[in-house]
Amino acid sequence: MTTALSLANSRRPDGTRVLTVIGEIDMSNAATFAAALTDAVDTDFEAVDAGHLVVDLTAVEYLDSAGLAALFPHAERIQLVVTPLLEPLLTISGLADLTTVHRP
Repeated sequence: MTTALSLANSRRPDGTRVLTVIGEIDMSNAATFAAALTDAVDTDFEAVDAGHLVVDLTAVEYLDSAGLAALFPHAERIQLVVTPLLEPLLTISGLADLTTVHRP
């Protein structure tokens, strides 16, 4: 059974691209998340190359190792927005050392 996951692409007024993620990211839907992340990075390479893809995870209630594995390959080209719930996971995994992590 696939866990509910919603993904939406948008842009901020300054042109920064945002991938908003809602729900849970686990092994049942991590491939969908990874594909959306890769598409967002590849679609706007110049902006993303400068670290301007923001991945908004503030509405993510659960993130397992499959979800983390989808984020690691893009760590140098993304910024994460997370709640305090996910911050320890990003720190323990080492992802927080590789990318910028913001709170809303």
